[in-house]
Amino acid sequence: MRAPAPTSELDLLLTAQLAVAWAGEAGEERRLGWWRTDLASEFGGHDLLGRLLPHTWQWAALQGAREAARRRDAELRSKANDPDKVLSLFSLGFELDERADERLSELKRSGSAPNVALPVLDELLSESWSSDAFTGWVQSHGDAVYSAAPIGRLLKGAPPEELDRLVRNLVAALAPLTDSYPLPHFRRGK
Repeated sequence: MRAPAPTSELDLLLTAQLAVAWAGEAGEERRLGWWRTDLASEFGGHDLLGRLLPHTWQWAALQGAREAARRRDAELRSKANDPDKVLSLFSLGFELDERADERLSELKRSGSAPNVALPVLDELLSESWSSDAFTGWVQSHGDAVYSAAPIGRLLKGAPPEELDRLVRNLVAALAPLTDSYPLPHFRRGK
């Protein structure tokens, strides 16, 4: 049984999810193009969401991109033999996924902007896309040992018990960046 994840580790997870979701967008301001959304750009989601949700539009834009990433992740995982045993950045098991959603709601209610509540986002989610900055952030998570699998990049070994190590390994396995989402993942044992 895993111990409850500390808030700092949940914040690390949310930072990673939101950064990857933002970077994966393919709208007017094309970034990696892993999902067909344009929620986190000035003339895409910002304009509409800013009028609809004046206090939480920044969170809503990132949350929408996160949902698009989660759906793409789920689509790829569904092609695996026993997809419930696949752990990925957007699917860490019911308990952790629920706790991350609760933490995201807490942060939205706090009244802080995403880049204030999760300071690493301030460095990454700038006005203009920088592939080099994103690649540098991915590489700052260390090296990951993985092999190619039918659904994506299968990390070697058992998934780490600590959430921070698990997140760091999954983010590190995004390198090198490709034209399609590489689905870094672990396979859970029995």
